[in-house]
Amino acid sequence: MAGNYRRIVEGWRNGVTMYKTILVTLDNTPTDRAIIEHVKELGKLAQSHVVLLHVADGWAARIYGPDAVSPEIVEDTAYLAKIREEFQSVGIPAEANLAYGDPTIEIVNWVKQKGCDLVAMSTHGHRFLADLFLGTTASRVQHRISVPVLLLRADLVSGVGLDKVRQVVAEDSARL
Repeated sequence: MAGNYRRIVEGWRNGVTMYKTILVTLDNTPTDRAIIEHVKELGKLAQSHVVLLHVADGWAARIYGPDAVSPEIVEDTAYLAKIREEFQSVGIPAEANLAYGDPTIEIVNWVKQKGCDLVAMSTHGHRFLADLFLGTTASRVQHRISVPVLLLRADLVSGVGLDKVRQVVAEDSARL
């Protein structure tokens, strides 16, 4: 991981941005925190523009799409605004998008239609059999797009893990 951060910082110093646009998919659960914190560090280093995407997939969202009115849509919209403000408050340009329907289909469509340099997702850390029978949105997305996908297993990330990311970033920056 240290080498990747080094490439990002070297590229930035040479006027090249490795990840101009990072798409961060969110599911409005506590597992989002892992990828949010990770992308904050990455976004600062790479001077990226962050796009937050949540796919509302309740019955109203799937049937009515953007015309849906439900408590889920209200909560999701407020959540996206809060997270967007979090990124903006640390100097990272960010926008929020709400899509409607099947998460895998909507994420893949977004990437194909609008483009990005990296897709960042938290995973729930299911075990093999659960993934085999249920599949995962992350797995399905990564096999259907051609841009890099950063998968961060949320149950393995803690405050200690974030401190380690910050330490590696600081050490790499100091060496350049």
